[in-house]
Amino acid sequence: MKHIVYTFVFTFRKAKINNMLQELESDNLDQIVADNELVLVQYGATWCGNCRIMKPKVKRLSGDFENIKFIYADAEKFPESRKLAEVTNLPTFAAFKSGNLVNQIQTNKEDALKSLINEIADN
Repeated sequence: MKHIVYTFVFTFRKAKINNMLQELESDNLDQIVADNELVLVQYGATWCGNCRIMKPKVKRLSGDFENIKFIYADAEKFPESRKLAEVTNLPTFAAFKSGNLVNQIQTNKEDALKSLINEIADN
């Protein structure tokens, strides 16, 4: 019985990990956006206090939306990624649907971010 419980917990945790915020590891955001139906990108930087505050909130929210791919793009490390959403301020959250930018906000408010996520999840 113990083995079954551990297997279930491990499988459940593994599924949740797949829906978490993924860090951009190369300047290929355009390909990620093209390959996924719904994508939410948090543009941030290590020096940005509000970016650091929002990142764990995005991680937590990402577990609730299986159909959306959540990406964290370091705007300084991968400057080309900013062009997809014409990012000038941080943190910026950009929502892409079918490869197209549909909305973006600059915020440090979790409620505003939830509204953006719900907007793309419901359409």
